[in-house]
Amino acid sequence: MRPLPEPSAQSLRLLFLFIFVMGVAPSPALTAGCPHGCVCDDQLLVVQCAGQELTRFPNDLPLATRQLIISNNRIGDLPPLQLNYLSDLVYLDCSNNSLTEISESTFGNLRKLAYLDLSFNTLLQIEDRTFGPLASLVMLRLTDNPGLGEIHSDAFSENVALQVLDVSRNNLTTLNISGLIALPALRSLGLSGNPWKCDCDTEDLCLWMNKLEGITADQSQKICYSPPELAGQRLSEVGMQLRADCHHGLGYWDYLFFIAIGFVIFSAGTVLRLTVAPGAEI
Repeated sequence: MRPLPEPSAQSLRLLFLFIFVMGVAPSPALTAGCPHGCVCDDQLLVVQCAGQELTRFPNDLPLATRQLIISNNRIGDLPPLQLNYLSDLVYLDCSNNSLTEISESTFGNLRKLAYLDLSFNTLLQIEDRTFGPLASLVMLRLTDNPGLGEIHSDAFSENVALQVLDVSRNNLTTLNISGLIALPALRSLGLSGNPWKCDCDTEDLCLWMNKLEGITADQSQKICYSPPELAGQRLSEVGMQLRADCHHGLGYWDYLFFIAIGFVIFSAGTVLRLTVAPGAEI
């Protein structure tokens, strides 16, 4: 696999221009009723609710909303029933809240969503197909969730438009990359600041990172946290060592296991033959 280039400032500007253009494209105006504590822009179809000490997802959001910003609040849940009415949403910033979980149903009808920020929350895990419905997702930020220790291998497998994924500064020790390898548009992958455990479970990630040197700007931060003999080394530097350590020949206990299995099969066959009447078909 050829190295994926780090996105340039120009490409990121184009991404946000794309989101902005989608936001100002002809669409029904926002309704006159704007949620309490929020500011609504009828021309840009933006609902701004940042920093309002909200503890719940805002009610009665205009259905024509294209950009929703609810960052810097204390919201603990994204209710699918309310969120999925916003089928024209292209930009959603939920950063710096108290979100603990999300699921496939959370974003079930947001097929136009291009930008999603879930950073600085309290997420614990990302389940199978969590982002599956987001067919247009281009940028996803999942940074700074200190309890996030598990991301399912198929969490992003259907996000074929995804270009920028950042899972930095979480509590990840391993990451199954099978779903990431298949993403045709991926250009940037942020992994720094996680307590990576460089063992056989992380071998594929380390080997992949060896091919992707330069993909992000914080290479020096993507280091092994354990075991002690590898602590401080870059993920990309230990891949070949792990391959050698994790694919050695059969050990003493492996041979004993095969011998025991063979003995059991032989004994079962012998007993069966002794218990079947002479001349009977086995």
